[in-house]
Amino acid sequence: MTNCSTKDVDTLTQKLDLAIYVPVLVFGLALNIAALVVFCQLLRKWTESSIYMTNLALMDLLLLLQLPFKMHAAYHTWEENKMLLCSFLESLYFVAMYGSIYTIASIAIDRYIAINHPFRAKQVRSKKNAMIVCVLIWVFVMAATSPIYTFRNKKEGNFTCFHGFSKKGWSTAIIVCLELFGFLLPAAVLVVCSIQSIRTLKASKSSNPKKQAGVRIIYSSLAAFLVPFTPCHIAIFLQYLVRNEFILDCKQQKNIALFIQVSMNIANVTCCLDALCYYFIAKEVRSTKETLKLSISRARNTSTSEV
Repeated sequence: MTNCSTKDVDTLTQKLDLAIYVPVLVFGLALNIAALVVFCQLLRKWTESSIYMTNLALMDLLLLLQLPFKMHAAYHTWEENKMLLCSFLESLYFVAMYGSIYTIASIAIDRYIAINHPFRAKQVRSKKNAMIVCVLIWVFVMAATSPIYTFRNKKEGNFTCFHGFSKKGWSTAIIVCLELFGFLLPAAVLVVCSIQSIRTLKASKSSNPKKQAGVRIIYSSLAAFLVPFTPCHIAIFLQYLVRNEFILDCKQQKNIALFIQVSMNIANVTCCLDALCYYFIAKEVRSTKETLKLSISRARNTSTSEV
């Protein structure tokens, strides 16, 4: 790899980290804790949607708890004997990020089944199944992030946590799996399910304004996922090209180093955005009940007319 220093980029991103992480940490903790209180204490009964949203809040809280360590690591190097602790914190950070991604994709699938297949929804959708899906998400992302413990050289001396993975961490196999299974696959599921749900809601003959509100909320949820997570995964791919010496120009390397730091900061902002979306997602669930009744009624009428 060419000798290209990015110290000026690191100095700039240190200030950016504080400007973004501090308000995200304060508001994110308050909003997600409030959401958990509502879901666990105030709601009269659990539903599939509230289970998924509770899981998303837990993922967001787990990510938020890593931000103080990231801020500390931005200004201090860590001693070699803290390498295991650093790997553990890095693992939790990515567990939370990709756990959130898969939980959001699961919410989209659950919504798609409820809206597009109302008869099958009675058989497939249940609180038990939602709990099983959430547990499987935790198991999957924890297993998938376990290689992080091997991404650091054991004899590198003092190091910067959350930065500077060894070349193994930027191998082709790791990056392909991360991009494909960590982002592209759940993003494709989210887009397809959201588009199909929107089409069904728009095709409904009901002029209820709640239906239009549901369509807007789905669009908003789609944007809230793609806008923060797409840039950071593009940046990860570009950094892969740098670390494997496909990009050698120093200026481009510095731009990519800045891009990946900024995009990861933007991705962390979703901890607040998710909390603000809980209310609207719950509202969407309530508003689609009438649409579901209309869909069931329309399906029954169609079946009757074909007999």
